[in-house]
Amino acid sequence: MIAKEICQNILELCLKTGGDFAEIFAEDTITNSIELTMGKITKANTNHLHGVAIRILKGFQEVNGYTNDFSYESLKELALKLSGAIDGEDLKIEFSLNEEKAPEITDPKRMPSSLTSEQKVSYMNRVYESAKGYSDEVSQIICTIFDEEQKILVANTMGKYIKDLRTHVRLGTSVVAGSGTNMQSLGDSVGGNQGYEVLDNANLEVFGSALAKSAVTMVHADEMVGGKMTVVVHNAFGGVLLHEACVHALEATTVGKGSSVFCGKLGTKIASDIVTAIDDGTRSNQWGSLNVDDEGTPTKKNVLIENGVLKSYLVDFRNSRVMNHPVTGSSRRQSYKYSPTSRMTNTFFAPGKDTFDDIIAKTEYGLFAKKMGGGSVNPSTGEFNFAVNEGYMIENGKITRPVRGATLVGSGAEVLMNIDMIADNLDFGHGMCGSESGSVPTDVGQPTIRVQNVTVGGRGAK
Repeated sequence: MIAKEICQNILELCLKTGGDFAEIFAEDTITNSIELTMGKITKANTNHLHGVAIRILKGFQEVNGYTNDFSYESLKELALKLSGAIDGEDLKIEFSLNEEKAPEITDPKRMPSSLTSEQKVSYMNRVYESAKGYSDEVSQIICTIFDEEQKILVANTMGKYIKDLRTHVRLGTSVVAGSGTNMQSLGDSVGGNQGYEVLDNANLEVFGSALAKSAVTMVHADEMVGGKMTVVVHNAFGGVLLHEACVHALEATTVGKGSSVFCGKLGTKIASDIVTAIDDGTRSNQWGSLNVDDEGTPTKKNVLIENGVLKSYLVDFRNSRVMNHPVTGSSRRQSYKYSPTSRMTNTFFAPGKDTFDDIIAKTEYGLFAKKMGGGSVNPSTGEFNFAVNEGYMIENGKITRPVRGATLVGSGAEVLMNIDMIADNLDFGHGMCGSESGSVPTDVGQPTIRVQNVTVGGRGAK
């Protein structure tokens, strides 16, 4: 994208007015999205992002800007403009760029650019046909395919010069069932940081029919009767509870500002003894994985909580200065138009020693939250409100009748302490996480967990 010699020259210009660090982030990204509604294409978009950002630091101070023009004169003009915002004298920092090879955590086979639109639509049609054929009560099916090929370059005044390729593919589906005012919707997705082999390896017919079955089941479910009770949260996307209610409060975006409920708690017990929580960007071909983060740092397996004790935050380079905490390979940005900051990759509770069947059998009464939905969270306090998209009652150690309209209310700190059983069935769900540096692909995951004393909301009458 930009020759090493040009990057060296531009970065040297960035430091002329007292900056102590400078960085170039360049990208060339092509994204495609297709929407299929009830078997007909309703949207199709292709976007090409091509730009370069320059960032300069002086201590905790940061200036950042970007351009679409990759010419030397344009980059020089941007560097001089940004460095003009730094008030100081040249620190005479010497550095030499050395090209590095990125780790190969992701290994795409069938690149998005190698498939036709017709081939991509065929994947969605398989899901549509299987969901439509499940029941006459299925009233709407929307499938979307998103793919991306992103080439990046990172160069900085610590001598880093590294290139990487990210390839994301995801098929998402929403199924609506019911009639009149009683409509229920369920959604899910299949994806990874890899090529279309992620869909080749998935049973899309089972995926579609399972979503339809869940939506139809919820149409005939009773309204949830609220109260304080034991809640069993299922695996895969159930990990959104950890992601939203806990780990956002472990990112430097909140900890570095002193606004997190977990500030100053490294080395202290914040969770049940059986809880180990991890953010791992090195999982092969996973949706949230990266070879290197957006500062060019190789991603890591970061153990955030180990046996209930807080071990680490998620920290980018600038916030490592603020917090005096090691960089964790967690710096991310939606595109060159955003300044990078600490973000999650693949975040999950580690597997426990129980089984799913054990957890259900040992629960006398409670709620089984099979599929979690969206909600709201305050990272400063960890307080949350989450919808349960598919729920069932547990009575006398057995899963019984379906219930709808359940919500989970509480705080991340309470949930962590009240987890008393963790199964061995770790699985993941795929999502897009929004924060200060835009929207980025993240995986949420967990085994099935059991949490005591959760406030459950519902509209059902006692």
